[in-house]
Amino acid sequence: MSPALVRLLHLVSPTLPVGAYTYSQGLEWVVETGAVKNEATALAWIDDCLQSGIARFEAVYLAHMLSAWENGDMAGLAELDAEFVASRESAELRAETLQMGFSLARLLTDLASFSAPTKMGFGQPSFPLAWSCAAAAWAIPAHDAIGGYLWAWAENQVMAAVKAVPLGQTAGQRMLLALGQRIPALAEEAAASPIEDTHNYLPAFAIACSRHETQYTRLFRS
Repeated sequence: MSPALVRLLHLVSPTLPVGAYTYSQGLEWVVETGAVKNEATALAWIDDCLQSGIARFEAVYLAHMLSAWENGDMAGLAELDAEFVASRESAELRAETLQMGFSLARLLTDLASFSAPTKMGFGQPSFPLAWSCAAAAWAIPAHDAIGGYLWAWAENQVMAAVKAVPLGQTAGQRMLLALGQRIPALAEEAAASPIEDTHNYLPAFAIACSRHETQYTRLFRS
């Protein structure tokens, strides 16, 4: 096992203390409406968001951030980060990426063995920016880093569905098996995509995230 793989497992671990488990990205509201009510509908929702949203947009930004870290392009990183934060469709999504980015950047700064660039001058980095910083510093190959990022997102969404629907643990594992089959190809495509070709057109996702902000009872912060 390579050191880079060990570090990737570290970054995608649910124990990474960035608070990801407290967010559902609108899934909780969709469950509240009854549109997601079982394993099949939960998988369909998460799969649509994975293929048409995060893999086509967030993962592409992550790929370009990884490249910018490798090239020492701080101006490019600042531009990518600003564009990504501006793309967040709701106040909760914006707060989520900034909170998780801040938490990860602070964690990396506090780790004595992390010698590279979190002392980077970004006061409130987005989560992809802080995550890509760690992946680049630990020399994780871009394709593996992007695939790991997508896996961590999918796992968090499945666990949110297990709690909110609710679903059994075996159902959650079946969903992860199905989603995991898509990730290698999606990661490869994201790694090769020009930033100009990204798209983030998911109206139902945006509505769900916005409506969650006024949901009466909530387990999750988004």
